[in-house]
Amino acid sequence: MYLDVADAKSLPIGWSRSAQFSLAVINQLDSKHSVRKEVTHTFNSRESDWGFTSFMPLIDLYDPSKGYIVNDQCIIEAEVAVRKIVDYWNYDSKKETGYVGLKNQGATCYMNSLLQTLYHIPYFRKAVYHMPTVDTPSGSIPLALQSLFYRLQHGDNSISTKELTKSFGWDSYESFMQHDVQELNRVLCEKLEDKMKGTIVEGTIQKLFEGHHMNYIECIGVDYKSTRKESFYDLALDVKGCSDVYASFDKYVAVEMLDGDNKYQSEKYGLQDAKKGMLFIDFPPVLQLQLDLDRDDGKYLSPEADRSVRNLYTLHSVLVHSGGVSGGHYYAFIRPTLSNQWYKFDDERVTKEDLKRALEEQYGGEEELPHTNPGLNMNPLKFTKYSNAYMLVYIRESDKEKIVCDLEETDINEDLKTRLRKEDEDKENKKKEKAEAHMFTTFKVARDHDLAAQIGRDMFFDLVDYEKIHPIRVLKDMPFNQVKEEFSKEFGIPVHSQRFWWWSKRQNHTYRPTRPLTQQEESYTVGQLKDAAIRMNSSELRLYLEVVQENHLTLASRTNDDILLFFKLYDPEKEELRYVGNLLLKASSTPSDIVPKLNEIAGFQPDEDIELYEEIKFEPNIMCEPVDCDVSFSLNQIADGDILCYQKRCSLDQHRHPNVSSFFEYVHNRQVVHFRLLEKPKQDDFSLELSKRSTYDDVVEKVAQHLGMDDPSKLRLTQHIPHLQQPKHQYIKYRSIDHLSDMLLLRNPNQMSDILYYEILDIPLPELQGLITLRVAFHQATPNEVLFHIIRRSDAELRLFQVNNNKIWKVYQPTEKIDAVHDPNVPLHVEEIPEVEKSAGPRDRLVHVVHFFKDNQHIQYYGVPFFFLIREGEALSDIKVRIQKKFEVPDEQFLKWKFAYVAYNRPDYLQDSDIVLSRFQKNIYGPWEQSLGLEHSDMPTKRQNRHSFEKPVKIYN
Repeated sequence: MYLDVADAKSLPIGWSRSAQFSLAVINQLDSKHSVRKEVTHTFNSRESDWGFTSFMPLIDLYDPSKGYIVNDQCIIEAEVAVRKIVDYWNYDSKKETGYVGLKNQGATCYMNSLLQTLYHIPYFRKAVYHMPTVDTPSGSIPLALQSLFYRLQHGDNSISTKELTKSFGWDSYESFMQHDVQELNRVLCEKLEDKMKGTIVEGTIQKLFEGHHMNYIECIGVDYKSTRKESFYDLALDVKGCSDVYASFDKYVAVEMLDGDNKYQSEKYGLQDAKKGMLFIDFPPVLQLQLDLDRDDGKYLSPEADRSVRNLYTLHSVLVHSGGVSGGHYYAFIRPTLSNQWYKFDDERVTKEDLKRALEEQYGGEEELPHTNPGLNMNPLKFTKYSNAYMLVYIRESDKEKIVCDLEETDINEDLKTRLRKEDEDKENKKKEKAEAHMFTTFKVARDHDLAAQIGRDMFFDLVDYEKIHPIRVLKDMPFNQVKEEFSKEFGIPVHSQRFWWWSKRQNHTYRPTRPLTQQEESYTVGQLKDAAIRMNSSELRLYLEVVQENHLTLASRTNDDILLFFKLYDPEKEELRYVGNLLLKASSTPSDIVPKLNEIAGFQPDEDIELYEEIKFEPNIMCEPVDCDVSFSLNQIADGDILCYQKRCSLDQHRHPNVSSFFEYVHNRQVVHFRLLEKPKQDDFSLELSKRSTYDDVVEKVAQHLGMDDPSKLRLTQHIPHLQQPKHQYIKYRSIDHLSDMLLLRNPNQMSDILYYEILDIPLPELQGLITLRVAFHQATPNEVLFHIIRRSDAELRLFQVNNNKIWKVYQPTEKIDAVHDPNVPLHVEEIPEVEKSAGPRDRLVHVVHFFKDNQHIQYYGVPFFFLIREGEALSDIKVRIQKKFEVPDEQFLKWKFAYVAYNRPDYLQDSDIVLSRFQKNIYGPWEQSLGLEHSDMPTKRQNRHSFEKPVKIYN
């Protein structure tokens, strides 16, 4: 969605308008869920529209339940405020502020704001400089971060973060995804903390950011107190309804009374009235919060805290999010030296800002813009602000000199400085080359030396791979005759012995020299020759240099009857093919005429009986035909640039590949396959050279031979998915794929894999395919400890049941047939029947237990349900003791759990004195529609405010 300047075509040349604007798609059911994005842009004739390429998912827009389209109407709101024009094009951040920004890779503004904040904590930067590194920045987070910090410190222009994200193991897709900045902060610091272990900077992350608090429960009527110490790296204060940060801290450490129906269950004294709360033990030197903190927090400290350390903090950074909950922009306000001067770090741009702009204007609300024409009687325009500080960084006053320390050049590794200076020099050279590119051109020349180096090694078909030929860079206006002079100097080839040939692509997709350059063409400049090549449908100027030997035909003596042929020699005994040179021959002569010369080149006896083949094409199929030696070259349809292969004549059963044709077939179809154990999908186990035409039986037989197996049918193969770098979910069924080439291809015919996965089975695959394998989850003592097993024996007393939507759906009886149980789309669970159930009384009952939480008054099930035996007459208070013991839940956490009788997704909450089985009436709702519900909020949920386009942060290296 974009904002356009409506009258752009009628505006004068050179016009521009700067505006801050927001675009929104209004949610007509709940305005709080409207999608809104804000940006500032200077509109001009080149960029008369501006906005957002990915505003919101269309699936959300068209979903009637979402509320964005009601009665076929979508409401789009735009708020525009025209600003004073700032010259963004010529703005120099370094010159104006002394600092440089970071380039945005597309959606990395969130990361840029965090990196600038960390960089401007000198103690942190110094520790990063002192981390040991490896040579390659793309695989080393410390080296990439050092490089980034060094460039921020010494660079004059905005710095790219691509090297850093590459060191994270991110691809371009992940770099473009927007992540949660606080999550990135934690993950990055955890990685650095781990990589600092065993170095001189070990413990830096903890020293800077780690604080501790104490959770406690204290009984009122008896002498009992439970405490637990925990560490924190940042504090997320609840600011809702709080007038200032002190109110937020009061709420954070507020004491909760546990009384009435919510008494504390102590092991020694039973149910007791108690106080539950939290106090801080110590704060870190660098404190990361949501709101301002600038006075002594002694009243929040525990009695055991060190009160000699005064926790007076100075604000260092304000990280800001501008936009709505569905996305937006991130930037940071920082005062690097803790002076009164604030700076705004907004990607590439760094500006000086005053205190009001840095602090007071970053908390939402409305901004009243001044009148542009005070003479008009108009109400002032109010512009809704969507900028909110989401993370604040403070430095403790007593640690200020230590944290905001001076950095010396000696803190930076000399190897790092040398490498980065070299990179800068290379970049300048490339920049210079780019600036002068219009004056130069490149071309490639292949010589016999290149053909001999490639044929039989890197390639077998055709003559040369031009991608491996080094380009020659010359001025466009250099005469080609001068090029010949340069070749004479460099390679010692006299000018009169040089003959250059054009290459062309033939209809059968082979690439061969087609004709020599004419004398007129050799008088052209290189630029003119390149233009001629382009007219001949060639993307670049490619030439072949024929060297005319002394005492041979001179350049001037070539006639229309002359043809230039290239020769390859094949040795069937060694299975080797090599290039042996070219010959300028008469088209009217016969191959028999040159047999003595070919024998001489090969080192054979003069009268050796040889066979000649013409290499015609190799894609999609090999075409290499025998040549009739008694018929002229012209009648054999052999012309300039053709390739003849020859060999000693031998019987067909004498060698594995007795002639050139069979050797070409072998080379064309041979395929090295890397085999991996399916259970170790990232690691090659062994490699085999096979043929793409090998049958299924051939492949498994070769693998079985390598593994020393007697029965190849006990092998099961699985294909590889190249773009996911993982095995396909479905294995290859017995003889379901005919050839190896089909096994290595999935859907894309142009993308062939060279990986197959294998398994060694206990029984032959055809027999196994006739069986049904049940994959079930086996549960141990707690529901989240899940191990996978294959059912192999039936002597244990097991219970098999089906789970759907986190509820037990069906329990299978031991007499049911496997066909009725098998459903690949429904997970099965199995557990061993506990001894306590085997001793159940006639009036005891096995109850289905579920975990749930409430979301907008609706029940949401989660986790793994289970069975629980409840005794006749057993009260909830006794059941709670057994449940807590089963799950090993800490007392303070278990206090939050609520118990309910659940039927048809409606909870009826139970009291400790309730006799639970009295609620479970037989045959009212069916066996498993009634359940005992455990309501607790410590479920593994995703961060609720994650934007729809965000992904969890992962750093892989």
